[in-house]
Amino acid sequence: MMISPESYYEEYLKGKTKEEIMTAIRGLKQEIGHLKNSMEKPYDGMKTIIHPSEDTCIYWSREYLDIAKQAYVEAGGTYTLSKSEEKVADFDANINAICKITFNIGGYFGGYSTYIVELSEEFKAYTKLWEDVEPLVLLDDNKEPFIKDTFIGALKELHIGEWRRHYTTKRFGYMVLDGTQWELEFEYSNGHKPVRFDGDNSYPYNFDKFQRLFGIDVTEED
Repeated sequence: MMISPESYYEEYLKGKTKEEIMTAIRGLKQEIGHLKNSMEKPYDGMKTIIHPSEDTCIYWSREYLDIAKQAYVEAGGTYTLSKSEEKVADFDANINAICKITFNIGGYFGGYSTYIVELSEEFKAYTKLWEDVEPLVLLDDNKEPFIKDTFIGALKELHIGEWRRHYTTKRFGYMVLDGTQWELEFEYSNGHKPVRFDGDNSYPYNFDKFQRLFGIDVTEED
């Protein structure tokens, strides 16, 4: 059972030195990394279902990490962002300036699908095959059509800035030929250079949730 951030503070951070709090911060980062690796690792057989889920554990560990960073500063420390955290901060700081998202996924034998979302006030979403364009109506969790603000809000919940820039099965010690490849590009209206992610038979831990934003039925795909 997960505890609230307030309870976590009372039990693990209150009255601690900045050195002790930094130890807690490192532990939380390692735990989040371990959980993500576990979810991203391909499984040949059945995966054990745990409660609370790994996804839930990541959510609450991220909450604990935020409050631990605050406690570290209050204890007299100066928290310095790591390079990976700087990338996260940069992505989050510019997320409202995203003007176009291009998501390409598929394989050599099954073909590729390209999904495009233009985040103007009109909010256009469509699939594209060569020069043929097919409009998409994307719905939120309440089955209401997305507008720019609600789509950006859904993106924020995915913490895409934490994703690796490239996903591959090599990090798990093996290679897969053919299979599924994907590419994702964010373009910006404020002059920020495009941000790209891609993968070869390997995916971020919350990739299914991301695909649902584009109306992709991942249960049917599985």
